[in-house]
Parts: sequence; structure tokens; C-alpha cells
Amino acid sequence: MVTKKSSTQKSSTGASVRLSGAEREKHIAQEAVRFFAEVGFGGDTRELAKRLGVTQSLLYKYFPNKEALINRVYEEVYLGRWNPFWESVVRDRSIPLQERLTRHYIEYAKAALTRDWVRIFMFSGLRGEDINRRYLDILRERILVPIAIELRHEFGLPTIDKIPLKSNEIELVWSINARVFYFGQRQWIFDVPIEDDLEDLIRMTIEHFIAGARVVMPSLLGITTVSKSRAGVTTKGKL
Repeated sequence: MVTKKSSTQKSSTGASVRLSGAEREKHIAQEAVRFFAEVGFGGDTRELAKRLGVTQSLLYKYFPNKEALINRVYEEVYLGRWNPFWESVVRDRSIPLQERLTRHYIEYAKAALTRDWVRIFMFSGLRGEDINRRYLDILRERILVPIAIELRHEFGLPTIDKIPLKSNEIELVWSINARVFYFGQRQWIFDVPIEDDLEDLIRMTIEHFIAGARVVMPSLLGITTVSKSRAGVTTKGKL
């Protein structure tokens, strides 16, 4: 249970500043993000308390156990930084799909390719924490499935009412995320800098993806006859 007792913290000028219970909780959560991004989820809460300049017992007044603290880290990093623009731009059919995806992934990269996002995600997967599964479930529902639906619309393919969405269509879309996330892995996991402009790399990634998806999508749906249309394919042929 969060205590209402105020605590103190040093300001940028060195003076002591009293923090309310809510402010202290927020400060602990933010420091936990930095801590776990650095050392992984095997990090000891005693060390975290030491970095915060508080006792471990005070830490547990705000977060009763390590699992509660990890859940808060998930909320801070992944839910707290979720941008509704990512969802809205994907569905905006007034904009060509290639441009939509480019805009989405450029904005997505601003959150997803940061040091704490990338490293916490990797540490979570290695340790078997639940962060990855929870986040990827949200990503699939809110971003990947809508992109797969928009690909069908862009290429003039049957809607999901006629042919239910297939798992391999989702896998196709996953390939964009895998490519974009790899830019973050190179920087924050492998310490290999990206020499080119990130936005240019994302534009190239999306252009390459659209070109390949235009060819692959009909076969994923069992459509064997392809002719010219506004998107390069039609729904003619075997379904």
C-alpha cells in the first residue's frame, strides 16, 4: 500500500525537496526502468533502493514485491508510451498505404527504439517475464491485424468477411516490426551504430515490404490468377 508520508529528494541545485507519496512512487518507477534496462530483471531490489537513496523497506511500501515493480515498469515503458497516432494513421484510407505505414513506423521508432524499451524487452524475453507476451498481444490486435486488413484493401483482395484473416498474413506483417526493431537491437544490444538516417531506412523497409507483399498476398489467399488493377492484383482466379 502506498504511504502518504512525504520523502525528500535532492533537486538540481542540491537542495532537499519533499516528495509526496505519489511523486515518490513515480520516482521509484522511473529509476526502476533505468535500473532494469541496465542490469536486467535479475537485478536486486536492494541495489535499486541503494541507487534511490532509500531503504528496501521503504521501496516495498510502494511496491510490495518485485513482481509489482516489474508490472509498473511495463506500464511506464510500454503502456505509458503507447501513441494513439500509431493506430489512427494505419486505418486512414485517405492516405496511400505505403505512406501510412511509413508515418506509423517512423513515429513508432521514436518510442520503440529507445534504450530502455529495447533492453527491457530483450531482458524480459530471456528471463521469461510476462512483459513480452502482454505487449505483443496488444501490438497484434491494434497494429498488425489492422495492417493485414489494409493490405487486402490496398491490393483489391477479398475482405475478411469473405476469407478470414490467415495467420501467415499476420506473420508477413510481423516482418516489418522485426526489421524495424532490429535497428534498435543493433544500437542498444550489439553496440553496432546505424550509419544511415533511420527515417530513410524505415522508408526503404516499407517500400520493400509493399513491393513484396503485392506479389505474395494473392498466393497466401489461394488466388492463382493475377491481372492488372489499381494495386497490381485482382481477386480473379481460384479462391
